Amino acid sequence: MLENSYQQPLVSVITPTYNRPEYLKQALTSAVNQTYRNIEIIVSDNCSPQDPQAIVESFNDPRIRYYRNSSNLGMLVNTIQTFKYARGKYVASLLDDDMWEPDFLAKLVPILEENSDLALAFCDHYVINASGEIDMAATEKCTRAYKREKLKQGIYQPFTLHALVNQSACPAIAAVFRREIVDWDEFTSEIAGMWDVYLAYICCRSGTGAYYYPERLTRYREHEQTDTMQSGSRNAEAKIRKAKSEIYCYGKFLQDQSLAEFHPFFKQKWLHAHTTLAIGLMRSQQVQQARSYLYSALNQQKFNLRTLVALCISFAPKKLANHLLGTS
Repeated sequence: MLENSYQQPLVSVITPTYNRPEYLKQALTSAVNQTYRNIEIIVSDNCSPQDPQAIVESFNDPRIRYYRNSSNLGMLVNTIQTFKYARGKYVASLLDDDMWEPDFLAKLVPILEENSDLALAFCDHYVINASGEIDMAATEKCTRAYKREKLKQGIYQPFTLHALVNQSACPAIAAVFRREIVDWDEFTSEIAGMWDVYLAYICCRSGTGAYYYPERLTRYREHEQTDTMQSGSRNAEAKIRKAKSEIYCYGKFLQDQSLAEFHPFFKQKWLHAHTTLAIGLMRSQQVQQARSYLYSALNQQKFNLRTLVALCISFAPKKLANHLLGTS
């Protein structure tokens, strides 16, 4: 792990960014301070109102390559474009509001070098707040939510259960993976905010394995702009976007016969997303369209209270429906 950089394979650090200059500075600081030295850091700014070029240049580090889009391409296009710039044998995603521990790469890359049949190596992570402080209660909750509290160190092959069901192995947040196994042209606009789950799907679909290193080597920031927090709120547009991407991705997983063992789980997620989308549409006053998704969900399952209640609300007087949905 303390080899000279010329003996180490190149790792591409991928950092798409938009309008988070202070967070970006912290993220890049954690990248340049990695004890694993043979890296390229690729920053792609999605036409932020405040150009972060000065922040990037302040590091005076030749390993950083900076790109700036002439117009805003949207989150997915900018993210995938940034991955396409990668030249390393391995790739690691460092989102512009997250941070790494100094030995993140030093502990995960050698595992991949020693095991050619691994697609990725992943670890656990801390949860930090907007100020960068570790929230241990949220951290422990996150570890349990993604089933990592009892996950033993070592190789998992296949690792579909951990990548797509428990989502313990997330290559977009706390992992290093082989660049050669991903075709970035496969990412279509329908994937949207589910790009991290779809990336996990591609990794486990390769038939190779994953290695779990049970230390918290990265820091995931939760704040008001975090997609997961917005999607779980009463923000109707965020709910609609998230549900549409879930319907598309879980639909794709249902078409993959190599995942047949997990099709019942994917079917439930697919149906749940139909109801979520319908609720978002109702909050946006698109009631007729919402009902079509609710009827579709009810027709493909025996009974679901959430879906049935949502359908009943769709027939309630507008004032009552808005009250029940939490809208004005």
